[in-house]
Amino acid sequence: MRIFTIHGGSVAEDLAATLCNLVLPAQGYLWVTCTRSELEQIHAPLQTMLQRLCGVQLMDLHVSDLLNQQLPSRYDYTSQYDMLVFRRLTSTHGLEEVASPQPLVSPTKRGGPPILRRIDTSPVGFVVFDKILLSVHPEDGHLRDGYAQRLMSANSNPVPPLGTANDSRSTGARGVPTGPADLMLRIVNHMVDGFLALRRELTHQLDHWQDELLNPKTRFSNWRTLLDARQALHLLDEICEDQRSAIQDWIEALKTWPESDIQLGQHERDMLQVRSRDVLEHIERVAHHVRQLEQNAETAVQIHFNAQSHRTNEIMRTLTVLTAVFLPLNLIAGVFGMNFDFIPLLHRSNGFWLTMGSMALTAAALVIFFWRKRYLERSAR
Repeated sequence: MRIFTIHGGSVAEDLAATLCNLVLPAQGYLWVTCTRSELEQIHAPLQTMLQRLCGVQLMDLHVSDLLNQQLPSRYDYTSQYDMLVFRRLTSTHGLEEVASPQPLVSPTKRGGPPILRRIDTSPVGFVVFDKILLSVHPEDGHLRDGYAQRLMSANSNPVPPLGTANDSRSTGARGVPTGPADLMLRIVNHMVDGFLALRRELTHQLDHWQDELLNPKTRFSNWRTLLDARQALHLLDEICEDQRSAIQDWIEALKTWPESDIQLGQHERDMLQVRSRDVLEHIERVAHHVRQLEQNAETAVQIHFNAQSHRTNEIMRTLTVLTAVFLPLNLIAGVFGMNFDFIPLLHRSNGFWLTMGSMALTAAALVIFFWRKRYLERSAR
């Protein structure tokens, strides 16, 4: 568990603080973050701390949601706090995992695109109070630690005074979050941007399959991994839909917050709405990209089968033309192969060459005829 005290442009991690002696700062707010297993262990002290500092405890159903590893993205609220569960879209490649994530594609011997097998969809839970943000993360905790480091680095940059060219209004997007809700939205935006960064690699690996599907000189046989990749993209689309619904519910709830709330000024309220819409726009970009990749894979498969069908038709056309060319030659050979004593040209010394010449002329005439009809035209590759 990690506890941060955030006020203005300063961020401090209290390494000695515990849930028993934790107090609210006179100015600013607290960020209490833990993993799912830690929440199970500190559930009772955490409820006592929230009752002491905020005058309310987490509902048992919300605690169950925070501990559920299979819960989709969703938003819920009470009169005292808001809860958002958001499934992260981030890659675990190159990171030492404490617990196995939930992969979208089960690894096989042949395997699909490695980028699809590295996508982790573990949920992250947020509980927003007036002066406390409680976040519950998966066991690896790399997302939390990464953003905490980023937050501490922003702490080293002093906040310019108001009225200057770079005052707090212009640096709000890059500086320290102004409140628990702002901090939650920044972490969510960081999770979505983590998937946006994978688009180039995702596109490159699926484009490789498209080239293999459309190459007439190769025979594609990796259908199992292709189906797994399409299933992974479909699941990503469903996850994005859940994320979009959760953020839209949050935006609608944000509009109902009382304007007399002393914790939020008008500028902070506007920043929350703008940041929420920005997160929603990023999720829509992710969903659009996933649908485009899924559609491209489907189109490549259809073009592949159409090309195979066209190639089969060309082969059958060529074989049909060859059969048509040799059909009269077989007729001539059959006539001269009859068991009669008197057949024209049979007893002539040049009969064989006359027959072969007539057969060659017949074959050449048929080939020229079929060529002019474009039955023997060579298709462009």
